[in-house]
Amino acid sequence: MNTKPSTEPVIFEDLPSGVRIIKINRPDVLNALNMETLSRLNDVLQETSNNRKVRAVILTGEGTKAFIAGADIGEMSPFTNTKAVGFAKLGQDATKQLELMSKPTIAAVNGFALGGGTEFAIACDFIFASENAVFGQPEVCLGVIPGFGGTVRLPRFVGVAVAKDLIFSGRRVKADEALRIGLVNQVYNQADLLPETIKYAETICANSASAVAIAKKLLNEFSETMGRNYKLDSEAQEFGGLFGMDDQKEGMKAFVEKRKPAFHREGSAT
Repeated sequence: MNTKPSTEPVIFEDLPSGVRIIKINRPDVLNALNMETLSRLNDVLQETSNNRKVRAVILTGEGTKAFIAGADIGEMSPFTNTKAVGFAKLGQDATKQLELMSKPTIAAVNGFALGGGTEFAIACDFIFASENAVFGQPEVCLGVIPGFGGTVRLPRFVGVAVAKDLIFSGRRVKADEALRIGLVNQVYNQADLLPETIKYAETICANSASAVAIAKKLLNEFSETMGRNYKLDSEAQEFGGLFGMDDQKEGMKAFVEKRKPAFHREGSAT
């Protein structure tokens, strides 16, 4: 795309209308998020937030298979508790930028949006999905929990009961169900997804940027609770606390080895 080489993990293109398209550019691993990618994404989002020429943002993934297939399990598997907390906070920094920047943000979900992929989508103001999009929070299948804001934001989209269903079961949700439960705003065929998302973003760009920014600020304030930042920090600490435990080791080892995990079958005591 524009000035960024294709080897960059995050690339972007600025359209004349004021729309910026940001892409996660790791199609060989289904756009999975590692530390390098999250660091680069934070930098791009910070510059985007401060760039007065950008009036709306579209986040998507390179290729036709994945938006963001989740975190890079191979990199994440050996994390210590402290490193896992840092990783969660790095992801939370990026999702908070998407949520809180004054410009409207749209996730164009063009395939798998699992784990961190769903968390990045729900940090945006809108989610437009292709017919082959698949959402899910499968972290419990790996012996961990969502760490990029999923436990905080997902209930705001689908309600607490459905959020518990998705997080506790780790099941995947196809585009038609995602539309039905209120997780996405629109569903398009793959070829139309990005053009239709751009068209919608340009509709917003035609309006007063200052009015849109104030409206977003007020809507975010209305939907927040006083403990929002505390909840995000708590999520990151709990996420990190699971690293080094037997279930986390087994869950991620099984994922890398492409087999079903053999978790301990005794429940936790209260």
